[in-house]
Amino acid sequence: MRSIRVETSTATILLTEAPQPKVRDRQTGEIAKDAVSGEALMKVGVVYIDEGESSLIHVTVPESGVVEGLALGSPVALPGLVARPWESVFNGQQRHGIAYRAAAVTAGAVPAAAGAGV
Repeated sequence: MRSIRVETSTATILLTEAPQPKVRDRQTGEIAKDAVSGEALMKVGVVYIDEGESSLIHVTVPESGVVEGLALGSPVALPGLVARPWESVFNGQQRHGIAYRAAAVTAGAVPAAAGAGV
């Protein structure tokens, strides 16, 4: 399926879950790896706030793209953020959703418009 670039320049993105290894197989504990580079993948939870709406999402990033010292609740940046719709059949049931991936998770700032009038 096609990837859709997510515009983040006007969004406030706050860290809600610390980066942790993305598990590929829960039964074996196998860590997910990038199909091209073979690099281990990490999962990070964020709240994405834009135009008065918010969404809690998990974003996959390569291990090398995780910056140390990110504090829960702090603003972060997700360079190269893309959304990819997916669907599958699991235990006979159709499932679907959106997977998010970014090149990195780094310290960010609250956009100027979001802090106006505070």
